[in-house]
Amino acid sequence: MNNLIQELLWRGLIHDTTYSEQIKNEIITLYTGFDPTYKSLHIGNLVAIIMLIHFKKSGDNIISVIGGGTGMIGDPSGKDCERIFKKKELLYNNIFCLKKQLSLYLDFKNHEILNNYEWLKNQLFLEFARDIGKYFTINYLLTKDSIKRRISNNNSISFTEFTYQLLQAYDFLYLYKDKNCSLQIGGSDQWGNITSGIELIRKKLGVKVNGLTFPLITKLDGSKFGKSENGENIWIDKNLTSPYKFYQFWINISDEQAKKYIKIYTFIKKQEIKEIIFYHENDPKLKLIQKKLAHAVTIFIHGKKTFEKIKFTSNIIFNKKKRINEINKNDIIFIYKNIPHKKIYKNFNIIDLLVNKSKFFKSKKEAIKQLNSIYINKKNIDEKLILKKNDFLSGTYILLQRGKKQFFMIKIV
Repeated sequence: MNNLIQELLWRGLIHDTTYSEQIKNEIITLYTGFDPTYKSLHIGNLVAIIMLIHFKKSGDNIISVIGGGTGMIGDPSGKDCERIFKKKELLYNNIFCLKKQLSLYLDFKNHEILNNYEWLKNQLFLEFARDIGKYFTINYLLTKDSIKRRISNNNSISFTEFTYQLLQAYDFLYLYKDKNCSLQIGGSDQWGNITSGIELIRKKLGVKVNGLTFPLITKLDGSKFGKSENGENIWIDKNLTSPYKFYQFWINISDEQAKKYIKIYTFIKKQEIKEIIFYHENDPKLKLIQKKLAHAVTIFIHGKKTFEKIKFTSNIIFNKKKRINEINKNDIIFIYKNIPHKKIYKNFNIIDLLVNKSKFFKSKKEAIKQLNSIYINKKNIDEKLILKKNDFLSGTYILLQRGKKQFFMIKIV
C-alpha cells in the first residue's frame, strides 16, 4: 500500500487523504461512486476508473457504486442551485449505460458494480433519522463546502439536498458492514461527503476507516466535466464524442496540461514519462507528450483498431501536400465514418451548413463574421459560394474545416 500511495502522489493523483505516514501493506477493499446524471461517463469520471485500476493492480479489492438512490436527489457539491429531478425512466437508462461502460473498462475478476438504490430503498424515514441522523449535528453539516458554498452565495438549499451527505455516509457504513470496505475514494469535491462517512463509522462502530480524493479535471473555464449544452464535454461513448474528436482533444491540449495528464491518465512508467518530457522540451513543436498521451488514452477507451483508423484519417486531412480531391473514394468514405459527420439533402446554403449542421458557429451572425476561417475541401469560401457537382468529393462528400483543427464532413443524399 505504501508503494502505491507514493506512486499516486508522484502522478498527482492524491488531493487529500486520511492515511497517516505509517501505512500498512495489507489488502483492502475500497469503493468509489458514479453519479448517473447522464447516459455516459466523461473524461472527468475516467480518473476514478484509473484510480480503481491502480488499486486493483496493487492487489486490492475494488467496488464501483452507481448512485441509483442518491441520484434521485442529486449531490449539491459544486452546484449553485437545486438540481432538477430526473424522471425514473431516464435514471434507469443512465444506470444501465454506466454499468455497461464500467464492466468494459473495469473487466476484473471479483469487481462488483453495485447500485445504492438496493440498500437505500428499504430505509424508513423515522428509522434513518433516529439511527443515522443522530450522529450528525447541524453545525457539523454546515461546515461542509458543498453546503457552506450554497449558503454563502446567498442561495438556498432544500432539506432534500441537505440530506445527501447523510445518504452517502450511510453508503460507506453499509459497504463497511457488508463488504468490509475500509476506503472510499472520489474527486476532491467529495471530501466533505467522504469524511462524513468516516465520522459515521467511527461514532457508530468505533472503527477507523479512510478516505482519499483525487484532483478534479476541469474544462478551460474551470468548471467540472459533465453534462452541458455547449458541447464542451468529452464523453467516452463514441456516439456522443466521436473517437476522432476524442483523440484530437488530447492532441490539442497545452504542454502544461499534457505533462500533468500523461501521469494521471496513463499507466506509462515513471522513467519513460521523464524521457518523453525531456525529448518534448528539446523540440515542443513535435508535441511528443500529446501524441503519446492521445495514443494511450484513445487505445484504452476505443481500442487499437479504432486508434489506427484515427491516425490514418489524421494523416490524410492534415497532409498539406496532398490535395483532397486526389484522395480515392474508399479513403473519403473512411474519413467520413471517422470524423464528425452528417447526411443532408441537396438544397442547402453555406451559412446553414456552418451553424445548424456542423455546429461550427452558434449563430448566423458569427458564421458570416468569421467566414474567412472556413475551408470547403481545403479551399477558402465566401457567403455567395455555390457548390457544383464537380466540387463534391467522389461526387457526394464535402469536407468542412474551421481553422487548423476542426473538421466536419457532409454527405449529400
